[in-house]
Amino acid sequence: MMKGYLKPILMMLAVWFLSALIVGCSSEGGSGEASNSTDNGAEGSSAENVEGAVDYPTGPVTVVVPAGAGGDTDINARTFAKYLEQELGQPVVISNVTGAGGTVGAREVLDADADGQTVLFFHNSLLLNKILGLVDFSYDDYKLAGISILDEGNTFMVSGDSQFEDLQDLVDYARENPNEVSIATEVGGFTHLQLLALEQDQDIELNIVDVGGAADKIAALLGGHIDIVPTSLGLVKEYVESGDMRTLGIMAEETADLMPEVPTFKEQGVNSSFEKFFFFGFPSDTPDEVVEKFSSAMETVINNEEYRAEAEQYLVSPTYMNPEETAIYMQEAEAYYEELYEQE
Repeated sequence: MMKGYLKPILMMLAVWFLSALIVGCSSEGGSGEASNSTDNGAEGSSAENVEGAVDYPTGPVTVVVPAGAGGDTDINARTFAKYLEQELGQPVVISNVTGAGGTVGAREVLDADADGQTVLFFHNSLLLNKILGLVDFSYDDYKLAGISILDEGNTFMVSGDSQFEDLQDLVDYARENPNEVSIATEVGGFTHLQLLALEQDQDIELNIVDVGGAADKIAALLGGHIDIVPTSLGLVKEYVESGDMRTLGIMAEETADLMPEVPTFKEQGVNSSFEKFFFFGFPSDTPDEVVEKFSSAMETVINNEEYRAEAEQYLVSPTYMNPEETAIYMQEAEAYYEELYEQE
């Protein structure tokens, strides 16, 4: 009798044991595979490694641009987004969030869900906002995906009928007439730093007027409400070609390949050089695998000849820097800006 009952029980135990053993082995294999995926993501940002590790993106990606439509930040973001969505396989939507020199949009991304579906596209002003005490966060509060564009065409523009023929004309007049020459900017923004550097280097005082974003500054100059507008040369090249505006030079370290006929400030005796960079950044808790996949897509776009040709129409240089290179680059820029402000 006992043997009759034991046989089915023992068979049931054997089946249970084998099932548990199979599940255990499967779990170990699954953990091993997940670990390998993570290691691959940490060691490099190749698309093959990352794509195998994460399902991203799962829907439209929102790129927050903390500037109004029509400016260089907006144009660069929209040009890049057309090609980026081809790589990500999802729509890339530009969201212009203006206010407080870019701080409103930048804060919106920090507070967004850290799922990779919302990303910041911004430039040097983020560093300046922190240095000036306008915000309590900076580039190192984001998980950086990389730099995508460098702009050496930072310039001071005057109207086509301006009395200032070149940069030296402006400096000489401003030195004789303190606070009379009006220059448009956004207080705390990148152009604000540029004009402060000029004042410091040449011992002059300009009449600083906050008129809003890039499009507002251009409108103020064309309307005769302002004498000078710091902006990107690529943004206003049509006005230069039509004769409505003139450039007083660019703030590049040396003559730029994309604009060889334009003199630098340094060539005109002004020791002032600024390079504008545009970067992508995610909320700090965004998974590394997501950021790596996005960064890999960035690199692919930047190497796309069709994209490069379109971007260079705005006199900017598509340039890829990975997250580590970007952090070092921005740290060096921050130190330079802090030094300038300390001398004010």
